[in-house]
Amino acid sequence: MPQDEWYLVSSHGAILMYIAVNPDCTIKEISAAMSRTRRTVWGIVGDLRRAGLLNVRKYGRRHHYTVNLDGPFKHPTLFQGTAIKLVFGNLVREYSQRPAED
Repeated sequence: MPQDEWYLVSSHGAILMYIAVNPDCTIKEISAAMSRTRRTVWGIVGDLRRAGLLNVRKYGRRHHYTVNLDGPFKHPTLFQGTAIKLVFGNLVREYSQRPAED
């Protein structure tokens, strides 16, 4: 594996972070940003919802996602009992204060 072909965060974590900083995103936008199929993203969104990390609300034909920042940081050995807001809190604050890009 070449040096630059690994990532610090899993697909589940990356999608959760993307939704945290882009709360009005769609599955289409997530799949394009993450270079994943819509089907794969739907599966991961389902996993995140079942784990209590993601809330999904439907308005009309659109789904709206919010990250449950009080949800548990999911890892078998790291940060047991820690809420993900400790990891995502500053990230969400910083990105929510940035002006929208055109």
